[in-house]
Amino acid sequence: MKFFGWKKRRIGGQKGHPKHERPAFTPDQVDDRLPYRLHHFNCDETGHKENGKRYWIWCFRAVSFVVFKIDRSRGTEVLMRILGEEFEGILGCDYYAAYRKYARQCSVLVQFCLAHLIREVKYLCEFPDPRVQRYGKALLGGLKALFGTLHRKDQLSPQAVEAELGGVYERIWRAALPGSGDHDHRLIRNMATRFAKHGEAYFQFITTPGIDPTNNVAEQAMRFVVIDRHVTQGTRSARGRSICERLWTVMATCALNKQSAFQWMSRAITAYFNGEPAPSLILDSS
Repeated sequence: MKFFGWKKRRIGGQKGHPKHERPAFTPDQVDDRLPYRLHHFNCDETGHKENGKRYWIWCFRAVSFVVFKIDRSRGTEVLMRILGEEFEGILGCDYYAAYRKYARQCSVLVQFCLAHLIREVKYLCEFPDPRVQRYGKALLGGLKALFGTLHRKDQLSPQAVEAELGGVYERIWRAALPGSGDHDHRLIRNMATRFAKHGEAYFQFITTPGIDPTNNVAEQAMRFVVIDRHVTQGTRSARGRSICERLWTVMATCALNKQSAFQWMSRAITAYFNGEPAPSLILDSS
């Protein structure tokens, strides 16, 4: 798909992987009917402790469910195990290296968090060096103009929206990739290199309906887990990790679907003792 002169592409090129078996998407098969080839996921991770050892809580947030996984690794291998090498949707995430490596190795489309980018650009605007300040202010002005147009899009005709977005998009890229003589500071070079390599991945949401430009939904889904971590001081065993993964997944998914986690767990326990399959965490939309 072309957008204002550039062609949407996956980081890492075209898919050319051998077929793999369906990855285990839910922790310990909490509900094996949860789909895994979805259009869009948001992902985030935060620290966790178990008996003084460092672990990581991973959150995978889809439109209709949330899945948590506690792992010793904060690396790409977790994404490989949970999403698999054949993930065909768009991954919303921050600019952390593990996501970039996963996107590159598996040719996955990503939407990097614009909120994180804006915070970094604001840092450039406040940096003491005048050159960095000028660069940051020019780039921030383009990003603000982008959101200004998006907030007014319902008041404009489709042709006007496309024309304005095209102009703003060019403005952002001119600011992000200045002339060769303007790269004489490390912070400017780093940001320009980021845009040259991954700049398109910050704007997938423009051409893909339903994509959030930020990673806020995953961060919001993690909040109660962070509170739980502070209260309980982590887990003590593999069984404790498994229980937390399951309970967090149920609680977050039920909250997302506006249903009672207590009632769902009551039905699941009743089904277990009656030898019946557990009820689905995802509401039937038919």
